[in-house]
Amino acid sequence: MEAPPEDGPIHQWTSQDEFPARLKKYWWQRQSIWDRYDQGIWMTEDAWFGVTPEPIANKIAAHVAESAPKEKNILIDAFAGVGGNAIAFARQGRWDQVFAFEKDPDALKCARHNAEIYGVDKKIVWVKGDCLSEISRRFNGQKDNIVLFASPPWGGVEYGDEDVFDLSKMEPYSLEFLYEKFNKYSSSTILYLPRNSDLNQIAKYAPESKKLEVAHYCIRGASKALCVYFGDFDFESE
Repeated sequence: MEAPPEDGPIHQWTSQDEFPARLKKYWWQRQSIWDRYDQGIWMTEDAWFGVTPEPIANKIAAHVAESAPKEKNILIDAFAGVGGNAIAFARQGRWDQVFAFEKDPDALKCARHNAEIYGVDKKIVWVKGDCLSEISRRFNGQKDNIVLFASPPWGGVEYGDEDVFDLSKMEPYSLEFLYEKFNKYSSSTILYLPRNSDLNQIAKYAPESKKLEVAHYCIRGASKALCVYFGDFDFESE
């Protein structure tokens, strides 16, 4: 397997001794985050804070595949990072095409390499650039075909210090901003948000006389995050 570039931000850590001290807890979690970690997964230091653990990514991908309208055949991962969710979506085999957007070139290199390890690198269209401008340029007018998944930045790990996280304080994009932007391009949007998100803020976006599906995703009984399913998802038929 290809080695990562030397003297750069991309790493293939193979021992605890070389792993950054500030990330020590992630070393012990590495194989619950990536089942194939030892096959040569690439990561940046920042990616450990944002990557979706593989069991959760797989569960989300299955839920989306089962509940999304059957006529929708394109899956967009708006903030692909090092590829955790995009890989899970591609492995489902449900989509005619998976698009993964990422503006950090180092994270994108990791994502493409990691997808190769999982055998789905050719099933994903990789796009380097800001997702908001790129999605607008590529998909304007295709709303009926698209399911859009977004795991946006939350503004650092400080969200965990609050009992209830104010989603207007997410940085650099608030809940309101993301909803309004992504709703232009898909009537089926999933946002991956902090587990302690303010549900009252989320409920404001529920259609009249309907409920929004909100699912907590857990590892070993502990919630890691939640997904909000905006739009025409059908969980009754699962």
